[in-house]
Amino acid sequence: MQRLSPLDAMFLHQDSPTVPRQVASLAILEPGAKLDHDRLVHVINERIDLVPRYRQIPRFVPGGLGTPVWLDDENFDISLHVRRSALPRPGGQDALHELVGRLIARRLDLDRALWELYLIEGYQGNQLALLFKAHQALVDGSHTIDLAQVLLEESASERDIPHEEWRPRPAPHTAGLVGGTLRHNLKHPAEALRVAEHSVGRLARRLPLVGTDASVPRTVLSTELSRHRRFATLAADLDAFRSVREEHGGTVNDVILASIAGGIRGWMLTRAEPVTAKTSFRAMVPMSVASDEGHPTSLGSTVRGHLLSLPVGETNPVVRLHQVSYALKDHRETGSAVAANTLANLPGFATSTFHAVGARVADAEAGRGHQIVITNVPGPQDPVYMAGEAVSEVYPCVPLSGYRALSIGVTSYRSKVFFGIVADRDAVPDVDVLAQCIEDALAELVDSVSSRTTRAPRGRQRPSKS
Repeated sequence: MQRLSPLDAMFLHQDSPTVPRQVASLAILEPGAKLDHDRLVHVINERIDLVPRYRQIPRFVPGGLGTPVWLDDENFDISLHVRRSALPRPGGQDALHELVGRLIARRLDLDRALWELYLIEGYQGNQLALLFKAHQALVDGSHTIDLAQVLLEESASERDIPHEEWRPRPAPHTAGLVGGTLRHNLKHPAEALRVAEHSVGRLARRLPLVGTDASVPRTVLSTELSRHRRFATLAADLDAFRSVREEHGGTVNDVILASIAGGIRGWMLTRAEPVTAKTSFRAMVPMSVASDEGHPTSLGSTVRGHLLSLPVGETNPVVRLHQVSYALKDHRETGSAVAANTLANLPGFATSTFHAVGARVADAEAGRGHQIVITNVPGPQDPVYMAGEAVSEVYPCVPLSGYRALSIGVTSYRSKVFFGIVADRDAVPDVDVLAQCIEDALAELVDSVSSRTTRAPRGRQRPSKS
């Protein structure tokens, strides 16, 4: 019987209609993929033994004596977690964005295992998409990884995974649960004292630990969240970012962040929002660090939050890039930064887990007053497969919390860079304009590259509309 950490318990208690505590990722399969619902359920049944927490539910301890515990779901039914959805014809990008926006805004049922997977049919007529959803209390990168990391394979060939018939372990009686909690409290008096002074529920409402920093100034990106979300995507060639890096120095991550800063600037100007030379936004950028042995150990313990001031007020795109690079210079020079190729080469599709962990870190550090969360995780450059079908595109969906109306997740995969943009539906009704402005800001940087540098094709993927 494992107990939720205080942070996980916070996520559980702070889950609400306006702040559903779940991270998601959207994977689009190559055209012509033959995956169907029955096949998807079969594949998950074969692999779910690798992540036993995906068949568990949190149970609260009577009297708030301690944090909840993970128990097997005696009524686990995979059909309640693997669902089908279809886009109306012609199934264009706008329809996909609208559906994803609705699904990521819908809360998970806290009385069931805390995840869902949607098979979305009818994209661009015959393409399939998969939307993975998991509660932030579920995926910590240490005890439990993201389901996508288990399901997405590095080869199209089938893996033979030993599978045993699962039987839920009986839940302890209330007396046993209370007794176990009291023994835990004796072994961990500091945690017990914290629980005694503030029950988890009261602590979640009173302390600004996770996403509730009321001191954040209200801006175009900071507001009371609604129950609804919007979603937009952007895809660009990785070579475009590399060409800018080779010309001006820094890293691909610097170019991505500078493009986002320029995109926010352009977006604000389209809305006639005031932009001055001093305009900036505090961004929380979770970054991977090496362990004492010089390499990542568990994914959940090697990500730290880095606070960055996005230079939105700077008019010159190259100066904007240099400002971002200088701000992140200290991280690179500590010797703890992890090279992008190291992360990309981790076993399995670890990208989705890193985004989930990054979102946890950002929420845990909400007291630092950031206004936007940006996660950027380099992924594999070779294709990954779902039940033998190649994945074409992958877009992270980083949750909103506190007063933050916008979050951006970025993943590089198969020579492309994919941006997933989540926004509050009321605060940012024009999220598609923001995506276009980020593309335009990248184009400005590419145009700054000297003629002796090969310019790679760039641009947003725009599907044809019938």
